[in-house]
Amino acid sequence: MENIEQVKKFSETIDKIRNEIKKDVVGQEDIVDNVLIAIISGGNVLLEGIPGVGKTRLVRTLSKVMELPFSRIQFTPDLMPSDVTGTNVIEKDANGNMKMVFQKGPIFANLVLADEINRATPKTQSAMLEVMQEHKVTVANETYKMAEPFFVLATQNPIEQDGTYPLPEAQMDRFMFKLLMDFPTIDELKDIVNMTQVTLEETATSVVTGEDILNMRELSKSVPVIDDVLTYAMTLVANTHPELGKSEVAKKYLKNGASPRAAQALITTAKVRALIHGNYNVSIEDINALAYPVLRHRIKVNYTAINEHLSVDDVIGLLLKETKKALK
Repeated sequence: MENIEQVKKFSETIDKIRNEIKKDVVGQEDIVDNVLIAIISGGNVLLEGIPGVGKTRLVRTLSKVMELPFSRIQFTPDLMPSDVTGTNVIEKDANGNMKMVFQKGPIFANLVLADEINRATPKTQSAMLEVMQEHKVTVANETYKMAEPFFVLATQNPIEQDGTYPLPEAQMDRFMFKLLMDFPTIDELKDIVNMTQVTLEETATSVVTGEDILNMRELSKSVPVIDDVLTYAMTLVANTHPELGKSEVAKKYLKNGASPRAAQALITTAKVRALIHGNYNVSIEDINALAYPVLRHRIKVNYTAINEHLSVDDVIGLLLKETKKALK
């Protein structure tokens, strides 16, 4: 009975968060849901979309709704790792003595927007990704932990690739999800224009705290996964590897498969998705829905797929069909 009540409360909290976000962000329901799943799961998101579709606004609104500090880092080729993490500076104390003090960088916030992460040099990218993975910063043998919940939403522009440093596969793997932000429909564009004519400020109000998010994360960890669903998810991840020879789709269309992190992400996020939909167990439907954001940046299509005009998402769809058929 306690579980039923907790699941109901979880689902209701998500509805409240969604309703507040809707006050400032038009459309993009799938993006909002997946970002919420990632925050509760403790993962980070790579968001791909053209400029002006509301990426910054989404993170700012989330910080208001969740009462969490927000920071934005604009990545440029001359950005240094210390510009992100912070550095030691010499300061005078009240007695006029010099002392070394750590000045925190913009990464020290609960919600961090890493804007155009592929514009920074690999050195700066790796410093950023290390913080994302470890949730801590080490400077001059001193370690500083990030406040929880800690969430990074990194963006990249899919069009302009001049002067960029694409993230290597190993670093892309650190992101729980890769989400694609579509251009708004005509009706949504009207709503955006009308909304911004009134005010450019966010109007959403706080409905949860960081502590609530951490409690929701703990509840999600307790959601059971039956063996059939777990086998299906693990088979799907294994089927992305052409070298294993188990999947005809992978042999035909894929160059590289997903890492074990994909399997972890798939189950962790499926538990949260189940709770959002008012269920206390993970279903095949949860796995199928999250396969796209979890796998699209972790697998590499080959020239056959490109020649046949198949996108990464098309190949994921074929893998899902194949895996479902094989396990029937």
